[in-house]
Amino acid sequence: MVRPYAVKGRKLKRRRVEEPSPTEEEMVEDVSDEGERETGVEVEEDEDERRAEEALDKTPVLPITGPVDRAKRPGVIFVLEKACLEVGKVGKNFQILNSDDHTNYLKKQNRNPADYRPDIIHQALLAIFDSPLAKAGRLQAIYVKTEKGVLFEIKPHVRIPRTFKRFCGLMSQLLQKLSITAVGKREKLLNVIKNPVTRHLPVNSKKIGLSYSSDKLVNLSNYVATASDDAPLVFVVGAMAHGAISKEYIDDFVSISEYPLSAACCLNRICSAFEQKWKIT
Repeated sequence: MVRPYAVKGRKLKRRRVEEPSPTEEEMVEDVSDEGERETGVEVEEDEDERRAEEALDKTPVLPITGPVDRAKRPGVIFVLEKACLEVGKVGKNFQILNSDDHTNYLKKQNRNPADYRPDIIHQALLAIFDSPLAKAGRLQAIYVKTEKGVLFEIKPHVRIPRTFKRFCGLMSQLLQKLSITAVGKREKLLNVIKNPVTRHLPVNSKKIGLSYSSDKLVNLSNYVATASDDAPLVFVVGAMAHGAISKEYIDDFVSISEYPLSAACCLNRICSAFEQKWKIT
């Protein structure tokens, strides 16, 4: 059989229609439209960047019940020492290192994963800010010192993130940017400050350190009740899994239980003692 082939016919030539050249006015309009479109893109990009920065800086404020006049009303100061808040670059992102999520990373760096417990400082801060003492406006100041020696201040009206993941994101942002600013008011809610912590404490304040190893066992309610309101009390509590706090600037070193307690439990007892003293319900 012979393979059939199609009969080739003549190809029709397409007529080329020449478009009229644009006038000068039309060219000016096209250029202006392109300029407007480019300007619109730039405005949208600037708007996106502004919104992203505001989203990073946005930290909600905790509403305080009752009048807040810390100049006349006595308050308490907390110093949380040796908090494990260390930023590490895991993959492409900077994160707060913890023993649950970064075990392999820490082992490769020849570090003990059990020492990386940022959940302790998270629970400690929640214990403070969830207390009626904080909601009554009786917190004078909160200072946190990390294991690496970084000292930062937390304003008494800040709302700490409830979830651990969001808390780590906030702490990572703080340690990289050195401050967290509220949107609108431009007030620094969390701010890295200079060491030592004693330069930020009142001159007539009494620094009290808590430790299970102390030989001085006290009833915390009686201890707080007998203290004068003229001299602010500063309680120094360790926010680490193991170890002891520094005794360099502490005036009185006490133990509040016959058993070792967590930082959150110690802070709950301190807040409860002041709530009984100042009749906060």
